[in-house]
Amino acid sequence: MRNLLMLVSSGCILASCAPSTPQARIQENPARFAALPANQQALVEGGEISRGMSRDAVDLAWGPPSSRFEGSKGGKATERWDYTGVRPVRTHFSGGFGYGRYGRYGGRYHPYSSYVFDVGPEIAYLPYRRATVWFLDRRVDSWETMR
Repeated sequence: MRNLLMLVSSGCILASCAPSTPQARIQENPARFAALPANQQALVEGGEISRGMSRDAVDLAWGPPSSRFEGSKGGKATERWDYTGVRPVRTHFSGGFGYGRYGRYGGRYHPYSSYVFDVGPEIAYLPYRRATVWFLDRRVDSWETMR
């Protein structure tokens, strides 16, 4: 029983880490995909978007956005979808100890401690905006992606 529980929980964890692809989103939403015009269906299958696409088409092609913003431009409803990612950044943790301005054991000066030592490299994951889509009257007006 315990092995079965471990197997099921491992499978759930691995499944939640799997990236969502346009094909997987199409399989989950066949009615939404079938309602799209043929030219948009071809773009969605390739994970691409174009001007004039509906929000459903963008959702199927790129997935749900990380954040949404609503507004108005020239009396027309606007919406902005932001897609974020994370980027690994190598950092060093610094700590301090010692006596006096430059520390009992020497070392370099640090304004918050007498002596600074580096524990070693660490990896921090910083979020960044990787793509943005602007909608005007519920249709794609423009977009940008990070290279």
